[in-house]
Amino acid sequence: MATSVYERIRDAIVEGRIAPGAPLSENGLAKDFGTSRTPVREALHRLEIEALVERLPRGVQVRETSPEEIIDIYDVRITLEGAAARAAAERATEFDQRRLRAAQEAMRAAGADPRARARANRQFHEAVWSASHSPTLVDLLHRLNVHLVRYPTTTLEGDDRWAAALDEHEAMLDAIEARDAARAREIAEAHMTAAREVRMRMYAQAPAR
Repeated sequence: MATSVYERIRDAIVEGRIAPGAPLSENGLAKDFGTSRTPVREALHRLEIEALVERLPRGVQVRETSPEEIIDIYDVRITLEGAAARAAAERATEFDQRRLRAAQEAMRAAGADPRARARANRQFHEAVWSASHSPTLVDLLHRLNVHLVRYPTTTLEGDDRWAAALDEHEAMLDAIEARDAARAREIAEAHMTAAREVRMRMYAQAPAR
């Protein structure tokens, strides 16, 4: 039950149904999710470790993430994505390669809907992570990604960036299939660097709040 409550509260935060800065009371969450306070308390503890909530003198609230922190997350993710692509080139099985190709085709079929693009892109990257056969890398990348998906906009909204991302994924796949670990890492790092630059431009162009 504790895991179930944790996942439901976490999903509500990640999907924006509980807004950044919103106060979180054990009694209120227990009532909302139809459970006792104990699993809620355990869930909040786990979410605090994951930096999705924070404990303040007045209580617990959903943690607000700054643009600077998101850029920092991208910087770390560049390194981890490169490591995952390199490991995938070294360790990917035939099944992994088929899964990656299927994910790439799903991306090409995603159309113009930004949410569909973001979902297909995430599935492609998760396929690369899985192909690395490194549980540590997969865990770290999932943790980082949680903070990025909290933002309603995607770096793939623009058609130019979408086309470039498809080409970069194709080149990464070619390197993985060729067992060229250095090339796969280089492409993955360049791919995430480009995404970071788009995110920075989005912040610069966003209206002040």
